[in-house]
Amino acid sequence: MIDDIQVRPLLADDLQSASQLCLDAFMQSIAPTLGAEGIQTFRAIAHVDAFAARMQQDNCMLLAETAGRAAGLIELKQGRHIAMLFIAPEQQRRGVGRRLLAEAVKQARCEQLSVSASLPSVPAYLRYGFLRNGEVGESAGLIYQPMQLQLPPSPA
Repeated sequence: MIDDIQVRPLLADDLQSASQLCLDAFMQSIAPTLGAEGIQTFRAIAHVDAFAARMQQDNCMLLAETAGRAAGLIELKQGRHIAMLFIAPEQQRRGVGRRLLAEAVKQARCEQLSVSASLPSVPAYLRYGFLRNGEVGESAGLIYQPMQLQLPPSPA
């Protein structure tokens, strides 16, 4: 667990490092479980231009930094769905993902968050309190487990 994790909104100046962070984490832990189509699909999703386009939509993108370097990223779509959660390989299992998730929960506009978790990431989401919600699926070569997290009621 590291104490010096700063979380802030993703800025246009961060797009290159955010894209590279996601690609590095994906290639290390998820790509080996997928075929060429899934890898190509993810490369398109994580491309700098794709991030820039999503920044213009109703997506909350947060960047975690440690010692001034990008350590992780979370993308919350429409205040209800985690579209991305990636931690730099050297920062994994040090509290970065939990911290990003806690900040994203503050931005949630629903009673439960959903995620289409890659199969290698299911154990991490289970540790975060998510539950499986349906059968494993596949879309454009990406294999995923639907999961959800029940959020505590908002104070009135």
